[in-house]
Amino acid sequence: MKTAHPATPRQDLSAQIAEAIRDAIVEGRMITGERLPSEAELSEQFGVSRSTVREALKRLAAQSLIRTQRGAFGGAFVNRLSFEAAYSQHITTSTLLLSMNAVSFETACEARYTLERACAPLAAHRRTTGSLATMRTEIARQSQPDLSDEAFCASDVTLHRALVDAAQNPVLSYQLAGAVEAMQPLMNMITFTARSRGEIVALHTALTDALEHQDAQAADTALHRLEAYTLTLGRDVMASRARNATKRTPPSSSG
Repeated sequence: MKTAHPATPRQDLSAQIAEAIRDAIVEGRMITGERLPSEAELSEQFGVSRSTVREALKRLAAQSLIRTQRGAFGGAFVNRLSFEAAYSQHITTSTLLLSMNAVSFETACEARYTLERACAPLAAHRRTTGSLATMRTEIARQSQPDLSDEAFCASDVTLHRALVDAAQNPVLSYQLAGAVEAMQPLMNMITFTARSRGEIVALHTALTDALEHQDAQAADTALHRLEAYTLTLGRDVMASRARNATKRTPPSSSG
């Protein structure tokens, strides 16, 4: 199996240069649309080769912090990071963090529903006919008897995304992207074989009804019920897996 090679000095330098430029952007010393110095100028400024500068610029471009433009007036420019781009990066990062680290089902469930309940009052107050229509559409889709497990899970994510977006706060939508579109699919992978679709549909309907009536307390109650049901499913599945693993373990021989 191949292992990662230690970072070379050039890679270390390119990371340091990228960090220095990123800090300048974050701190407002470089503004959106501003042209970065040329590769030659950056090479001289940091005392490194142009290839090292190019690696640093690639790092920044991968983070959507800069964009490159060709032509007589081309170069590297400070990019305006959109919520959409940040949202996508956040989902990827959250998914990797959850899948690569020992985050328990209970911890993920607690975090997700705590964050969603924080959105519920705003969502109840600000929901639109569009957000309600999205949730009703997903409930109807989830009620289809021939819907695949994969499609049901995707619909589940879409409904909860609509709940969060109903709060009409892009910062909240960004912050909850990891909870809804990273935690939820991973949790669904554990619970989908055990859950009752009818129960999920009923809980989703109660949540949507609460938003339609602008009843923040009822929305909070529905989310509490969803959390309790999800936790019960997860614990039951984990216990079943543990029992099956014990049965498959051969007895140790003595002597």
